[in-house]
Amino acid sequence: MEALGQLIGGFETAFTWWNLLYCLIGVTVGMLVGVLPGLGPTTGTALLIPMTFGMEPVSAIIMLSGIYYGSMYGGTITSVLINTPGEAASVITCLDGHPLAKQGRAGVALGVAGIGSFIGGTISIIGLAFIGPALAELALKFGPPEFFALMIFGLIMVIGLMGRSLIRGLIAAFMGLILSLIGMDPVSGAVRFTFGEAHLMNGLDLVTVAMGLFGLSEILFGMENLQNLDKPAKVKGLLPRKEEWRPTLSAIGRGTGLGFFVGLIPGSNSVIPAILSYTLEKRIAKDPSRFGKGAIEGVAGPETANNSYCGAALIPLFTLGIPSSPTIAIILGAFIMHGLTPGPTLFQNNPDFVWAIIASMFIGNLILLIMNLPMAGMWAKIAAVPPKLLYPLILIISIIGAYTVSNSLWDVGVMFVFGIVGYVMKKLDIPMAPIVLTFVLSKLMENSLLQSIKMLEGNVLHLFARPISGTLLVLSLIVLVLSVIAEVKKKKASFAGDVEM
Repeated sequence: MEALGQLIGGFETAFTWWNLLYCLIGVTVGMLVGVLPGLGPTTGTALLIPMTFGMEPVSAIIMLSGIYYGSMYGGTITSVLINTPGEAASVITCLDGHPLAKQGRAGVALGVAGIGSFIGGTISIIGLAFIGPALAELALKFGPPEFFALMIFGLIMVIGLMGRSLIRGLIAAFMGLILSLIGMDPVSGAVRFTFGEAHLMNGLDLVTVAMGLFGLSEILFGMENLQNLDKPAKVKGLLPRKEEWRPTLSAIGRGTGLGFFVGLIPGSNSVIPAILSYTLEKRIAKDPSRFGKGAIEGVAGPETANNSYCGAALIPLFTLGIPSSPTIAIILGAFIMHGLTPGPTLFQNNPDFVWAIIASMFIGNLILLIMNLPMAGMWAKIAAVPPKLLYPLILIISIIGAYTVSNSLWDVGVMFVFGIVGYVMKKLDIPMAPIVLTFVLSKLMENSLLQSIKMLEGNVLHLFARPISGTLLVLSLIVLVLSVIAEVKKKKASFAGDVEM
């Protein structure tokens, strides 16, 4: 009841006209940052920090937080409509969001994403308000060994995204693994696979690679078949069909829980819950073959997960002073710049400030829902633009987005290279999802493995002695064995069918 009373007090502060204005500015800028490929919440938040120098601390953090969770909404729009992820977490949305748009259901994809984002974001903020401090203590038990085990589990789950051919899927996964090794070793500082090129010292950027693989390859593939393209299907509303509501809401529920849990873990990012949610939805689906062709759960789950992650990621910051992602680290810098120290004493020493921020996030999520659902039909009409006009527009957006990653033409070149790679993979029917997923997970896994080896003094078997990491590794082993058995049975059944024919 005490927390509820303080939250009501927070709403009084958040509902002042200037704080409402800063909240609106924050979420609007966040939406724009999400829509423009290459920017992302980290860049957007960093660019606006100088604007907050003369502002009140409450107003400054309300605006910066709005950019953070607003960008998660915006990134969905370009992923669904033009197969170009606005920010890293939206890469997963391309897999089923764009196929839905091709079927004339862009409005449904955007509507489901908006509803899921609102539910996931709101529930995570409730968690931040009422159960955050207790959960933050649990998150502290996640050290490098536990994080490594979680990444292994995620990597094993990628087997579910291998497509029709396990061999082709493994080729794609191996490519992602190799690409993740490019650059400087995170522990020793040794340089790998750069071939003397200074631009590769920091490795390849996920958004640049994804824009090439998904956005540019789509243009090349579409231009080849320009004469054979059907007229774009008419947009058919914003809500799922009656029979789709149950699986959609189930996916939203699972995405909320998964995103909230991952948000508590320091060192995580919004891509991880989106990946885990997508692989989970495909794993438990009655017909996994629908995924990649326009499965509504493939949009609902990941979109909910990355928005649920946003609220939960603030819990370690508010209660322990630990940033759980690069964007949260920038917000931590803004706290310090305004004379505030996040940590266990923040709720005691600055309760008015904390509860005003939490209340503003409720308001911001509502504003974003209003901005997304009624306008989803307008956004969806972009999918009906003739390809001759749409493809040049996608190309311009992609080039600008790639350039803004680090203000370098090198990134534009990298995007074009991966656009050609993606085009060839489409022609060979090699799935692209495993490349992106292993690229993300392998980098995180390598860091945590090297830290774990040092921490456990070289004895990797001690990973099984720790309760959380041991449980996750055993589960990974079970999933791997079951996946191999299922693949063998499928091959046997296919072979038996061929013999009978």
